[in-house]
Amino acid sequence: MRRVIVRRSPVHGKGVFAMHALAAGERVLEYKGEITSWRNAVRRHQREGVEGHTFLFGLSDGRVIDGSRGGNSARWLNHACEPNCETIEDGGRIFIHTLRPIGVGEELFIEYLLATEDPLDEDVRAQYACRCAAADCRHSMLADAA
Repeated sequence: MRRVIVRRSPVHGKGVFAMHALAAGERVLEYKGEITSWRNAVRRHQREGVEGHTFLFGLSDGRVIDGSRGGNSARWLNHACEPNCETIEDGGRIFIHTLRPIGVGEELFIEYLLATEDPLDEDVRAQYACRCAAADCRHSMLADAA
């Protein structure tokens, strides 16, 4: 029985939505894709000239899961400053767990906590702008944005 579906999101592009009620702490999805080095993933991304979506999820050992290669619906999870899901790394795999009960039709969100080597000027801030509209929105998907 499918628990989630991908469809148009009012926040940004596509999103992942609950098809059934989900309990707090429930493992919903695994973030799947090709596991590679950051160097290879970035090089491929630049070579292919993909705009907007990258689908790269960093692992603690320095590798990355590239959801654009063999990925699943987890790659469509949108960012929120007050997420209702969290990511848990276990044995080089990333799992999405709910933080609280989620109702039927509700969009699932994680906090991206992105990092960039670029200086935080207006262009970089605009590129990583948050659209979640939460009461305590940081207005950025970057972990160190102030």
